[in-house]
Parts: sequence; C-alpha cells; structure tokens
Amino acid sequence: MRTDKELRVGIKDWWTKSKYAYLNQPAIESMDTPKRQTTTYIPNFYFGNGISVWDWNTIAFQPMLGALRILWISSSSGDSLKANDISSIVHKTVGRSDGDDRRDQWVEVISWEPRASIYHNFLSKEECEHLISLSKPHMQKSAVVDSKTGKGIDSRVRTSSGIFLARGRDKIIRNIEKRIADFTFIPVEHGEGLQVLRYEVGQKYDPHFDYFSDEFNTKNGGQRFATVLMYLSDVEEGGETVFPSAKGNHSSVPWWNELSECGKGGLSVKPKMGDALLFWSMKPDATLDPSSLHGACPVIKGDKWSCAKWMRVNEYKV
Repeated sequence: MRTDKELRVGIKDWWTKSKYAYLNQPAIESMDTPKRQTTTYIPNFYFGNGISVWDWNTIAFQPMLGALRILWISSSSGDSLKANDISSIVHKTVGRSDGDDRRDQWVEVISWEPRASIYHNFLSKEECEHLISLSKPHMQKSAVVDSKTGKGIDSRVRTSSGIFLARGRDKIIRNIEKRIADFTFIPVEHGEGLQVLRYEVGQKYDPHFDYFSDEFNTKNGGQRFATVLMYLSDVEEGGETVFPSAKGNHSSVPWWNELSECGKGGLSVKPKMGDALLFWSMKPDATLDPSSLHGACPVIKGDKWSCAKWMRVNEYKV
C-alpha cells in the first residue's frame, strides 16, 4: 500500500509530464483523432472517484459504478508514462453505462491558461429538451450580480434571458448534477443551482469573470472556482464562448473557420447541443486566474440555449 507522500509525488510527476507533453504538441486538436498519440501525454482531466498510483509502466481501466471509470496509473518502476493511443484512453474513461442514450463521449483539453476542457455529449438530447421546456415559460431578462447586495441588477453588458433551477429540483436535474460532480471532482453540495440561459439574435454577454472581487458574494460557499457551461442547442452562427485572455495559438483550433469575428477574438468554443465546457476561475495554487475572462459572443443566426453551473470552494447552502 502506497503512503500519502508517495501518492502525492506520483500524481505531481504525472501532472508535470502530461502538461509538458501537451504544451509541446503542434496544435490543439481533438483527442479522438489518430494525431493525438504520444508516448508521454496523459490527459489532465481524468475521471472516476479517485486514482490508484501503482506502477508508471502500466495503464489500465477498472470498471466503476455508473458511466465513468477510474484511470489506474502505475508508479513504482520510475519509468516515464506511456500512452500509445489517447483516443482509446479518453473514450474508455468516459464510457457509457447501460441505459445511457448519449452518443459517443470524449474529453478534449483545449487550454491550460485558463484550464479548460470540453466533455462532448455530456447531456443527452432528452436532457437538453427537458431543461429548455422546464425553463421556457419562466424566462426573465438576465442580470449581473451586485457586489454590495448580492442581488441581480440590470446591465447592458448582458442581454440574454434566464432562470435559476433549484439544486436537486427533479430526478433529471439530480442526475445531471451528480454527473457534474463526477466530472469536476467537486461535491454536489458545492454547486449553485443551474441557470438556464437563452440568447436570441443579437444578444450577448460581454467578457467578465465568474469569480467575485468582493466579500459579500463569497459569504455563502466561498469563492466560485469552477464553471460547467452546458450547451442545450446548436447555433447556426455566432454565440461562441470566447476567452480573450487565454494563452496560446487560438487559430490552430480545427473549428477556426466556423467562428464569427467575435469568436476569433480569443480561444473560442462553438455551441453544440449536449457538450459541456469546464473551466477553472482559480489556478492550482488557489489564486484567481485572470486568463479565465470570458464572454458570450452575439448570436448572428439561430437561437442559443445554455445552462451554467457554478461551483464554490465550500458547501453552498440553498
């Protein structure tokens, strides 16, 4: 049995090697393509309820309850990490359980500054439609949070409409929230309620931070440190989530030519029904990450539905 110190050393070594290999890739590409093959790279975002560090020279997957599996990494030999086929690793890690009607799923790491990844087909079509039908009759103009009162106030920087759905409201929402907890390794109790958002043609949200710069809004649950943004619909044109301060060569993404002018203003994610974007507002050293600045580009053609879940450092009381 490994000691806590050995586990920490093993995981730190794994993290360092994976980041080094990733930063030396020629471009940001989907991990499900054959090009994403290397002898050193292991994706940062692994899944399951934990890691067992045994021996660096072997990698295997152990079945878990539900849809996710543990990534079992070896560490006693001292050899470098080896992963011959990232496509195989990522697809197996997010494999479906029986009765799950979601399509093929995989995770794509798109940025290290900010830390961000896309979980493709995170939601099923039925789950997306459920959230929209639940919210549509009750949508109100979106607001921004006042730093003094914590209440929503009207602002021209945000022109969408939206509604909050209470945490654990129904079985479908509980299943989604449990899946988010598995994805992020953050307990369900640390999450705010879901916020469903609708952006019609011309509507947008100017670049902003999800973390708070005041003490009032951190009284319940502490700081927001992670966001899971789920796309409930496709958008014909525009509506991208853009990170204008992200580091890297943004034009290297495969979808660059499909982006609007706003979307080409930084690292951008094009909305696709069922996909979930995870990004972190804090760095691993717990300091706020200014590269997490992000916005919603104006919708040019179509209708954009999305759903946000903000995660707190501590338990968020509802």
